[in-house]
Amino acid sequence: MKEVIPEVISNTRSTDYQLIPLESLVEDIRDISTLPEIAMKVEGIAGDPNAGIDDLKSIIESDPALSGRILRTVNSAAYALSSKVTNLHHAISLLGFVEVRNLAFTALVARIFREHKTVGTYRREGLWRHMISVGICARIIAKHLGFKGIEDCYLAGLLHDIGIILEDQYAHSKFCQVIESLDQKTKLTETERKILGFDHTQLGARIAEKWNFPPVFCAAIRHHHAAQEYQGEGSGIVRCVEVANHISALKGYTSVGMVFISTPIQALQWLNLQIEDVVAISEKLEEKICRYENLFEE
Repeated sequence: MKEVIPEVISNTRSTDYQLIPLESLVEDIRDISTLPEIAMKVEGIAGDPNAGIDDLKSIIESDPALSGRILRTVNSAAYALSSKVTNLHHAISLLGFVEVRNLAFTALVARIFREHKTVGTYRREGLWRHMISVGICARIIAKHLGFKGIEDCYLAGLLHDIGIILEDQYAHSKFCQVIESLDQKTKLTETERKILGFDHTQLGARIAEKWNFPPVFCAAIRHHHAAQEYQGEGSGIVRCVEVANHISALKGYTSVGMVFISTPIQALQWLNLQIEDVVAISEKLEEKICRYENLFEE
């Protein structure tokens, strides 16, 4: 993996850090690595009302590993289908474009996590489990509230912490300093800004924009720790992701191995979620995670 980050000034214990220009890193990441082009094609077809099953099928089947992953997932306990699905056309007709899009993105993002790494309390595998958990939980919340577009909540939740894995992979030495400097009195984003000059929400959102993600997904990535700052279209989805992030961390599915996020009071109030709702959602999350265990495979 190409190292694009200057080393910190000699004494790493000093608070005088050499900060990284965010836009410089964004351009380096865009040049080095993107999600496969197939992801953007899948997103485009899924959102096209004039597209047909064969249009989506032809894109997905161009990637045999992706095709296999989708068929394996469709035939898992999560979907409990009465008969085995043996081809993509059947899978798409049963699940619909949006659900197949979500499975495709899950499989493609999972490839970023193939190499297992551990730094202090942080594990790449743990981050992946956290991102999947937040996606599932955000979908549960949206369904609980009767929202439309609940599958967009899943994908927004899945992608919300993509900035962390980008820091890990493309600013690794500085990212290690962030992890080693963490304590439960200081938010992750504050530590990131002190050492890197930006935080994972800013980096993730900028990369998502470069990758042409839909605006609501960029907003969820940027504002999942402070959804009240976002008032645009899809604000309900962003708030679902913030609450899902909190519930997932409390359930032990944490992004960096520590629980230090504060209760998202404003998001809970905006969504009109009471304590009993949060308890019910938390219980449902555990049940769903057991059913969707295959999604955690990298």
